[in-house]
Amino acid sequence: MGVINVQKAEEYAKYVSSSAVTVVLFSADWAEQCKQILDVMDELSKKQDLKDLTFLNVSAEEFSEISLKHQVDAVPTVIYFRNNSAIDRIDGIDIAKLTEKCKQLANVPSQNSTGSLEDRLKSLINKSKVMIFMKGDRTQPRCGFSKQLIAIVNDTGITYETFDILTDEDVRQGLKTYSDWPTYPQVYVNGDLIGGLDIIKELSAGGELLSTLNG
Repeated sequence: MGVINVQKAEEYAKYVSSSAVTVVLFSADWAEQCKQILDVMDELSKKQDLKDLTFLNVSAEEFSEISLKHQVDAVPTVIYFRNNSAIDRIDGIDIAKLTEKCKQLANVPSQNSTGSLEDRLKSLINKSKVMIFMKGDRTQPRCGFSKQLIAIVNDTGITYETFDILTDEDVRQGLKTYSDWPTYPQVYVNGDLIGGLDIIKELSAGGELLSTLNG
């Protein structure tokens, strides 16, 4: 379904009065951070386990009365509604928290079992011969380190996959412990951790990157 861009106040009222959870982003076209939230909300809207949630994008300035009613004084602000009542909110940009709250409100089971989380991490790490865990994805990195790393890896011409850690808090925190590597991005080849941006830079400078990524 994707994110619905609200055109009329009546449309907004219809969705937030639903007994299902509606996730509303109060945004502004000039705010770059709002676009980041919109991209993540679009991805979340496509997840099968979140199919009961509705995602709306509301222009905070165009619908100023609604913004005032809910004390939206800055963008981005995300408010969760059910039965016409605000049940939770996130002021500012916190993509991990956005994802976590969506899962909680959709009653998605948490990865409490260490074994099941480890199995999931192993599966993701081995999804591709070269796997990169980063903020954002290969087409839209969401931090300077990830952007630099993708540019270096792209120059090699090798095939790889990426995983956006900002969309999954379990993976984001779990992988730090699993691999004993506290920062992102992280690059894996054949299921083994190669390292982060600094290591990739060193391998590239030494002419060893291509052979390392080819395993």
